[in-house]
Amino acid sequence: MGLFNKIGEGLRKTRDSLMGTVNSMLHSFTRIDEDLFEELEEILITGDVGVATAGAICEQLRTRVKEQGVTDPAAIRDLLKEIVAELLDGDSSLNLSTKPSVLLVIGVNGVGKTTSIGKLAAQLKAQGKQVILGAADTFRAAAIEQLEIWAERAGTAIVKHAQNADPAAVVFDTLSAAKARGADVVICDTAGRLHNKKHLMEELGKIRRVIDRELPDAACEVLLVLDATTGQNAVNQAREFREAADITGIVLTKLDGTARGGVVLTIREELGIPVKFIGVGEGIDDLQPFDAKAFTDGLFGG
Repeated sequence: MGLFNKIGEGLRKTRDSLMGTVNSMLHSFTRIDEDLFEELEEILITGDVGVATAGAICEQLRTRVKEQGVTDPAAIRDLLKEIVAELLDGDSSLNLSTKPSVLLVIGVNGVGKTTSIGKLAAQLKAQGKQVILGAADTFRAAAIEQLEIWAERAGTAIVKHAQNADPAAVVFDTLSAAKARGADVVICDTAGRLHNKKHLMEELGKIRRVIDRELPDAACEVLLVLDATTGQNAVNQAREFREAADITGIVLTKLDGTARGGVVLTIREELGIPVKFIGVGEGIDDLQPFDAKAFTDGLFGG
């Protein structure tokens, strides 16, 4: 299955729910008026697009309708697609410009963090990169064992300590192994829960100091894994983590299992954080690099 088909299928529930409702609403109007815009804004908010983002989208629609002299309600759909595509557009690629490059992955328990790391490692390995995993989420029971299973599946090395070990020490040993073996990418499974902002900030700060000392010129991404099925709660988690860490990208999982895919728009517009990967299935190749055009086409069905 190609990229566009895979993402389109992964967004089926969101497309059927959100865009299905939008299309039905547009067919019920014979002219474009304020009632149409208000109803559309309400649909977007209900579809987890977020209040501020829904308002901004509808304001842009009003402007374009006026500027272009649009009178047919059916034309709203294409204008809406243009606006969504522009909102999502931007560089969402991983920065892997150094050898090694470092990916720190954070997120609360249950969002698919360890699974996402495993899938990402498998993809990078398939691209010919040598990858080393660091099991630095040492506080959660079974986190280390789960990462070991994924390391075996992906065919990558793993560095681990005992449970409750110092996460920064695990990262130090992982970086040392990466330098010794000439690895291309280090992926560290880090803080698995938001104990409190101060605790998380101190833990990640300690890890970053180790990286800056051991690999001062390394490209370093901090990826936050969020569960799309939680809708606006995922956005709230992103806000909390953003206050504690310099997040460079979002990995949004479980999009195929929810009608709340509109949350991507909120993350991009209100938080200004690029979505770098989306999870659209259970398979090892179902963690897809975010593609604004493919996502927009998948959302609108064309």
